[in-house]
Amino acid sequence: MAKKKPNKKKFRQKLIHKYRMVVINEDTFEEKISFKLSRLNVFIFGGLFTILLIGLTTILIAFTPLREYIPGYSSAKLRKDANYLLTKVDSLEREIAGNEVYFSEIKNVLKGNVSGFEFDKDSVIETFKFDIDSLPINASETDSLFRTEIERADKFSFFEEAKKDAGIVFFAPITGTITSDYNINQKHYAIDIAVKTGTPVKAVADGTVIFAEWTAQTGHVIILEHAKGFISIYKHNGALHKQQGDLVKSGEVIASSGSTGEFSTGPHLHFELWNDGYPVDPINFIDFE
Repeated sequence: MAKKKPNKKKFRQKLIHKYRMVVINEDTFEEKISFKLSRLNVFIFGGLFTILLIGLTTILIAFTPLREYIPGYSSAKLRKDANYLLTKVDSLEREIAGNEVYFSEIKNVLKGNVSGFEFDKDSVIETFKFDIDSLPINASETDSLFRTEIERADKFSFFEEAKKDAGIVFFAPITGTITSDYNINQKHYAIDIAVKTGTPVKAVADGTVIFAEWTAQTGHVIILEHAKGFISIYKHNGALHKQQGDLVKSGEVIASSGSTGEFSTGPHLHFELWNDGYPVDPINFIDFE
């Protein structure tokens, strides 16, 4: 114990012992600077200088572009690119979801899993016919004849006007004998036209090929998308002459007739016409004669 106390006292004296630092001109030996120091002063000033240096370095790196050079720190450009990619991925996901819904509808069309609708021509005509006899007026003989002539013309022109209202002119896809009519009760949303194998199949209107593939049940199938929400479908073809994404003109050859697919009963064209997601009778829009 007696030896430890002198050692502690000696160590304390070394810390506070004063030293003089003098800066002298080498040529004239003139004293330029002189100041007293102790080991304790050196430790204190050295520690403060180290802390100050670390603080300034931290501030310099944290609030200047130098921080981008630190390994693991994301740069402003990297964050900008990441935000751009996230936005693009979100847009692509929405587009893919829309395409999945669209192609799901196309699959339903090909499989025939869509409920259609039909209407009775006579009932529609009767609904829109104006009952003049119920009006309390006395028509002359000339007026009566004129009324009869107008009613006769309206009866046969009603569905012709419906074709015009479609806003698009359709042409027959092929010339042949209609062997099976459009029948919604039997879920036959098409007409079958018997033709010779290899007969050219033409586009009924300008459009885009949205499907051109082989299916086990209906063979070579090609589907066109037209204006005004119309879609035309051609099944049981012997060969396809267009691919998905091709633009076609009205009357352009898109396939050759045949008898492909499990449901085919012979060389013919199975033709469907859809509007806004519902099947319609092609005869109401196309003259097949």
